[in-house]
Amino acid sequence: MDMRLELVPLPTYDVERSKGFYVDRVGFHLDHDVEPGNGMRIVQLTPPGSACSIVVGVGIGDPDAPRVLNLHLVVDDVEEARGLLVDKNVEVSEVSDMGGVKYAFFSDPDGNSWALQQLLR
Repeated sequence: MDMRLELVPLPTYDVERSKGFYVDRVGFHLDHDVEPGNGMRIVQLTPPGSACSIVVGVGIGDPDAPRVLNLHLVVDDVEEARGLLVDKNVEVSEVSDMGGVKYAFFSDPDGNSWALQQLLR
């Protein structure tokens, strides 16, 4: 039986701010922005080249829930990926070489954290 991780919910206080951060600054694709009723809003976003998406919204979780920490975005060139984010005014750590793997880290406006990861081959 296949088990595919395809959607990760992220807590947010401001859906519009989160949507803008991920689309305009990080470069995620906006898959859906729907309001199915009862005050609910669902915004689904996918990193370029990924089979897994994130979702932020109203009525789909507790905005005060603990933040999601250290989600990994695997990239071919961490320096290039970092530079693209810095150019879009995203605060990203310097690149760290951890012996066979390079990382740079950033967080969204709600404190959910991400790692850019480059596996050295």
